Amino acid sequence: MEGTVKTIKTGKTRFDTGFDIVSTILLVLCLLVVLYPMYFVVIASVSDATSISTGKVILLPKNISFVGYRRIFQDSRIWTGYLNSIWYTFASTLIGVVTTVMAGYSFSRRDLVGRRALQLIYLFTMYFSGGLIPTFLVVKQVGFMNSPWAVILMGSVSVYNIIIARSFFESSIPSELFEAASIDGCGNFRFFVSVVVPLSKAIIAVLALYYAVAQWNGYFNALIYLNKATTYPLQLFLREILISSQLVQADIADVDAIQEMQRIAATVKYGVIIVGSVPMLVLYPFIQKYFVKGVMIGAVKG
Repeated sequence: MEGTVKTIKTGKTRFDTGFDIVSTILLVLCLLVVLYPMYFVVIASVSDATSISTGKVILLPKNISFVGYRRIFQDSRIWTGYLNSIWYTFASTLIGVVTTVMAGYSFSRRDLVGRRALQLIYLFTMYFSGGLIPTFLVVKQVGFMNSPWAVILMGSVSVYNIIIARSFFESSIPSELFEAASIDGCGNFRFFVSVVVPLSKAIIAVLALYYAVAQWNGYFNALIYLNKATTYPLQLFLREILISSQLVQADIADVDAIQEMQRIAATVKYGVIIVGSVPMLVLYPFIQKYFVKGVMIGAVKG
């Protein structure tokens, strides 16, 4: 009888309680599976390479050493790469967010002339492209070779993100709102700037994160279209540092020196991951409150 009374008071049966416990345990295990690789990279970047290779580094760093980080930050190219990547990321994200929001809002308006045909044209580019060689020739002919604009503009707009933005506007900006504003003499552009944009902070934050992460982690466009070291983003410099740490062994005759360089190269490998990931990890908490809301609303409709 007491069990029945408790069940009525709490609104949960024993099955519900057991389900909650099992779900919590599984979620915690999934969290550990996701977080541990990142944690391992952090402790491995400050641990001795021998301890890493022998499997001694599991939960805590062993024989703490910052030689990998010193080797990375002593290279002046790191700071050039940081400045270039920050500029590329900022410019590409700004262009991507502005164009995506404008295109997404336009496609959400049912009175847009040729709306369906334009959407089909956009969708076509998601599945078919000209390929690397035609794209390279186009970039070369427009004069963007060895120019930062080749990295900034290439891939600055994503059709997938436009679809997300369109779904957000369709579910969050009712057409009645525009009708009410138009009665007061508000035109399309003013409505977009004064009403739509202030109500779209969530999706703007999500799009900014998507574009920033993609641009920050991208290296292929820079590898193809840039030949001047002064224009390289951070990712290419980190790649060169990692390769140089591994190849410098060929110029060393001493066996002990080669082994020492191999140990340094192992720690540099993990340090490079941390150096390249920290900026995005720092950015995410500032837009986290908008992220979940924007993703959920933007995913309501396809």
